[in-house]
Amino acid sequence: MRALSDLGISIRAGVHTGEVELTSSGISGIAVHAAARIAALAGPSEILVTATVTDLVPGSGLRFEERGTHVLTGLPGQYALFAAMASSEPRR
Repeated sequence: MRALSDLGISIRAGVHTGEVELTSSGISGIAVHAAARIAALAGPSEILVTATVTDLVPGSGLRFEERGTHVLTGLPGQYALFAAMASSEPRR
């Protein structure tokens, strides 16, 4: 993200993990829709992820800050969201 920032480019990203359907026109499925809704909630230069993602990446060198629980349009239930950040600690 720092490299993009140096170029004056700001992106927002949403990450969720789950089943994805391959179709003739690309990809589809609830996981794809969830990631799109999450990206729409992200601030400039922010990567938001679901609790599902945080559970799958221990030891990755990432740290997460809570961003609350959100209802995602068109999807059932509520999703706990976290901002992903690089850890300041060296990876082991």
